[in-house]
Amino acid sequence: MCDAPRCVLEARGMRPTPEERAALAARRARIMEAMGGGVMLLAAAPEQVRTADLTYPYRQDSDFDHATGFPEPGAVAVLSPGAAQPYVLFVRPRDPERAIWLGPRAGVEGAVDDYGADAAHPLDDLEKALPPLLAKAPEVFLHLAREDALAARLLAIVRRVHAGRPRAGSGPTAIRDAGEILHELRLRKAPDELGRMRAAIGIACDAHREAMRTARPGMAEHEIEALINYTFRRRGAAGPAYDSIVATGANATVLHYTANDCTLAPDQLLLIDAGAEHGGYCADVTRTFPTSARFTPAHRDLYQAVLAAQLSAIAAVRPGATLKAIHDLAIRVLVEAGLTLGLFQGDVDTVVAQEAYKRFYMHNTSHWLGRDVHDVGRYAIDGQPRPLEPGMVLTVEPGLYIPADAEGVPEAFRGTGIRIEDDVLVTETGHEVLSAAAPKQIEEIEQLRAQAR
Repeated sequence: MCDAPRCVLEARGMRPTPEERAALAARRARIMEAMGGGVMLLAAAPEQVRTADLTYPYRQDSDFDHATGFPEPGAVAVLSPGAAQPYVLFVRPRDPERAIWLGPRAGVEGAVDDYGADAAHPLDDLEKALPPLLAKAPEVFLHLAREDALAARLLAIVRRVHAGRPRAGSGPTAIRDAGEILHELRLRKAPDELGRMRAAIGIACDAHREAMRTARPGMAEHEIEALINYTFRRRGAAGPAYDSIVATGANATVLHYTANDCTLAPDQLLLIDAGAEHGGYCADVTRTFPTSARFTPAHRDLYQAVLAAQLSAIAAVRPGATLKAIHDLAIRVLVEAGLTLGLFQGDVDTVVAQEAYKRFYMHNTSHWLGRDVHDVGRYAIDGQPRPLEPGMVLTVEPGLYIPADAEGVPEAFRGTGIRIEDDVLVTETGHEVLSAAAPKQIEEIEQLRAQAR
């Protein structure tokens, strides 16, 4: 029988299962193998104050969560390859009085019993117990970009141990960025990670279908946003992976529009960029569809141009391909269609060489996806675009954004924004579109739109 705090955590789904513990242990083994030596210090994300004594909903630091699965703030992980206790956690102790108000903590006991630490200490012992773990480490891996209080404590301890090196005869002489190790490992998703991503993306696709069935002229953008967020939570997601973009008409020409406070009008397009977060992993899906039952002829032409570019780009995803080559292909397909539609003048090579397309398509076609929406991992190696490898997940999201005051283009195109975005896994033989359940062919969309009343 588990003790009371552990039973509560288990009931809330906050204790890892044996399978999750095994996956975390295997992940830490890979991290320590890549380190080769030294000590890695990882700090949990700090809580963020919303107002007075209230905080924002807590989200764990992605790297810390990746290595530990430990869900609480006020924690430090120490990874020491070759040490007698290679995995040590510093955590906040249990507090029965606090538990009445905010729920139980795992505590030192749970850090070992539930999260697989070889040893654990109260966080207040950090300045006393951490230096001996660093005393013989030639180098320390830290997150160099972190500037919060806990990160500052860690850096101060490393400096203190380093300052004692002349007398001790050992200790760290170099600090390296922990992301150098972690971010490359995070770039290639393991089967358990892909399972969580599939769940997050499946929930997002459900939300997009619900929006297509529901949206109609007279509704407010925020009503659609509420439906999307409701679907996320109803399906078990933590919530949106990012602020949902629900942009009708000319609002869709603003890439990161999140006001979501306008009313849908007939014969407009509605661009929805919304992804769920589930199990610590993110979805990132965009669909664009008519506010009325069918696309107008002008909107249909523009949409087909973006869809053709996206389908061509997705078809190019395979091991050995690069994001730059995929982007370049999407641009050429968009430019070819844009010349036919009167968006550009000249020929394809000239428009591409002069980057005239950036007037209406100004962002990259792809980014990494995983624990973060714009996930970690280098895009280039030795100055060259990195080849894709199996296990990588990327977005493919070309678009066209024609402002309402755009000159020199057909009037029917003005004030129109279109983006189509899918989440794509690189496989051994090619690719898999993880977000295929969200309709994007015109016929499929109009069938769902016919259900909106």
